[in-house]
Amino acid sequence: MAESSPPPACPFEKRFPSQLVRDDAFFMSLAYNQAIDAWRADEVPIGAVIELDGEVIASAHNTVEGAKDPTAHAEMLALTQAATALGDWRLAGATVYVTKEPCPMCSGAMLMSRVKRVCYAVPDPKMGCLGGATNLNDLPRVNHHVELTAGGVLEAECRALLQTFFREKRRMEEM
Repeated sequence: MAESSPPPACPFEKRFPSQLVRDDAFFMSLAYNQAIDAWRADEVPIGAVIELDGEVIASAHNTVEGAKDPTAHAEMLALTQAATALGDWRLAGATVYVTKEPCPMCSGAMLMSRVKRVCYAVPDPKMGCLGGATNLNDLPRVNHHVELTAGGVLEAECRALLQTFFREKRRMEEM
């Protein structure tokens, strides 16, 4: 097996939001910090945080490459952490903050876990399933719907992180 090259250095700094205002920007900043951790681990920089009653109950970043697991998306890992923390698979009242629109697997898991709300930063018109390529939330017979905040919250920052990561990956492959 060929030796892999080290990950490109992450030029982005973590955010340190004020604990005084726990709004969408606060929780998305924490998800953004998780995405930076993903980059530093040579993973696609996507981070997720789950909040319930103003407190973080789970946070994770992608570990697909390291775990060699196609389900090790930030959202899936955070959902599992939150269910463990609550002792219940039903995450009623929880909000998921994620730096990129969830894929079909993650969107489905959010519906199945009964989260109240999903807030994502960057829309994904190719694979996103909460408004991008399609919207699982719009299925007429689904027994649960999530409230949705799509794009806008730290969108520019999260988009820059993703685009720079892939640009640097391509550049390193060309070397």
